[in-house]
Amino acid sequence: MSEMTTIARPYAKAAFEYAVEHKAIQSWQEMLSFSAQVAANEQVQQLLTGSVADDKLADIFVQLCGEQIDQNGQNFIRVLAENKRLTALAEILMLFNQYKAEFEKEVDVDVTSAVELSEQQKQELSVSLEKRLTRKVKLNCSVDPVLIAGVVIKTGDTVIDGSVRSKLNRLTDALQA
Repeated sequence: MSEMTTIARPYAKAAFEYAVEHKAIQSWQEMLSFSAQVAANEQVQQLLTGSVADDKLADIFVQLCGEQIDQNGQNFIRVLAENKRLTALAEILMLFNQYKAEFEKEVDVDVTSAVELSEQQKQELSVSLEKRLTRKVKLNCSVDPVLIAGVVIKTGDTVIDGSVRSKLNRLTDALQA
């Protein structure tokens, strides 16, 4: 676990809990996303690592974000600036997104296939995975012709390898044993 994740976790958790309590998950996600983009700007990075006073830095950052963040978002930015944590915004956003996916019982699934999947195949795969994982599934599809045929499905620690290439490798191993 990275040090930045450790630093960002309590802020992301607090922001997410506040967003859930006020039924504003989407708007908080958008505010954090925009703030993280501002913090990633090269000139802003120099400002964040400089010797600007915390309250002045917070004012500048809030002005840069403009109307993209509401009063509560501005308060959040001020707390981050006061604790010298504005550089953790990208990590806070990542953790916030994880909390959101967990809250919404949603999981990202990477599907690699030998050929492009049709919309019907994607739909059937999605329904099947939702039953198996008991979560709402968001498919991220890609193509890798090396697989020959079939699919490789990855989500978290789970890997389902139904590719012909994998089956041929297992057959080769069995014949050589």
